[in-house]
Amino acid sequence: MKHHLDSLWPQLKDTRIAFWREQLAPLIEDALHPEGNGNLPRWLDALERIQQFKPAEQITLNKPAIQTGYPPLNKQQKQQLEDALRGLMPWRKGPYDLQGIYIDTEWRSDWKWERVLPHLAPLKDRIILDVGCGSGYHLWRMTGEGAKLVVGIDPSLLFMAQFLAVRHFIGETPTYFLPLPLETLPESKLDGAFDSVFSMGVLYHRRSPLDHLDELKRQLRKGGELVLETLVIPEEQGQLLIPQDRYAQMRNVWFLPSVNELIHWMQRLGFENVRCVDLDQTSTDEQRSTDWMQWNSLKDFLDPNDPNKTCEGYPAPLRAVILATKPS
Repeated sequence: MKHHLDSLWPQLKDTRIAFWREQLAPLIEDALHPEGNGNLPRWLDALERIQQFKPAEQITLNKPAIQTGYPPLNKQQKQQLEDALRGLMPWRKGPYDLQGIYIDTEWRSDWKWERVLPHLAPLKDRIILDVGCGSGYHLWRMTGEGAKLVVGIDPSLLFMAQFLAVRHFIGETPTYFLPLPLETLPESKLDGAFDSVFSMGVLYHRRSPLDHLDELKRQLRKGGELVLETLVIPEEQGQLLIPQDRYAQMRNVWFLPSVNELIHWMQRLGFENVRCVDLDQTSTDEQRSTDWMQWNSLKDFLDPNDPNKTCEGYPAPLRAVILATKPS
């Protein structure tokens, strides 16, 4: 699973994070051999079967579904590939269309991307870090915008297997996945290396959200842009919600600030030009159960009599996109 990183290390040679290889290689080695993960052999078997197919000769990275096609598969091959891809279920972030097989993921991640993209600094030729990248859907969209180098991090080995399945068909691009959490990334002694840092759907899972924001800031170069997408509460609900137990059936939700409170946090940490560019209540069309993610999803977590509330009585998921700049 780590072989795709062989081409990453040379690209870091002339950057401020050239030292990453020496420090990260043993951490990645440890991450790829977790004890007690009974699903890993199944995922590796599915990935091996997927990699028996030829890489695609046609790819599309700038449309809603990450698409690969040609050479065409016959009916038997298509079924074999679909069976292997289903071995990596549940598929949560997407969608993908791989060699004629449409993977209808739980999240329509393309909808989020279309809300975010118009507000971003142009991604062409930028070095980008995506924290909590999931299966890598947004990594491919960033690559499709012409980014020079895209690095995604997420400790989930299932997400890494899904990313590598897609990458097999797409082929060699400057797009990489590290199976690591943010706090393990070493920091440059000078300044961060990344022109853009994305953290989408992560902050509310952190027990110390200000520490997370500060870690993101340290990975940015001076003048770099932070793209933060997270759950918030309506202003009329107050400054901050700390769920009593679960929020929309999630146990690991800690802090949901209002937009104004979140902007205040970021300004206190030294970010500049902090602004909210999008505020959107998640719909059951954007997040739902599908044939590729057959567990409960958003509609099961809302009050059946009031879709504006979670089943616990809290405000329904409201997501803000906040942009900010690290001072030059």
